[in-house]
Amino acid sequence: MLSALSISDIVLIDHLDLDLRNGLCVLTGETGAGKSILLDALGLALGSRADAGMVRKGADRGVVVAVFDPPADHPAWQLLKDQDLDLHDGLILRRQVSADGRGRAFANDRAISVGLLRQLGE
Repeated sequence: MLSALSISDIVLIDHLDLDLRNGLCVLTGETGAGKSILLDALGLALGSRADAGMVRKGADRGVVVAVFDPPADHPAWQLLKDQDLDLHDGLILRRQVSADGRGRAFANDRAISVGLLRQLGE
């Protein structure tokens, strides 16, 4: 389950922290309010294709951090273990995209390939 989402310098978002731990969370808003931007940012953290156009104008890079609390039997734990990644209380996926379109991916603060990020996000 997604428990937190942090977005910095992605499209129109300067900085946003969402705590999604308690209760039912619903995204609502008028057309153009930014709901799709939130979903696109989450997609970045899960390994979607990134490009320089996602970085907010004037920023050097955009960053998305998604924190998940997967159940103990979730396959992500085995993927982390297979990669000798630190096993925290949760799964922290981070994606950085620079203004020139280059990107970096991290799982629990360790650099990983975007392919592995996609696997963890499944």
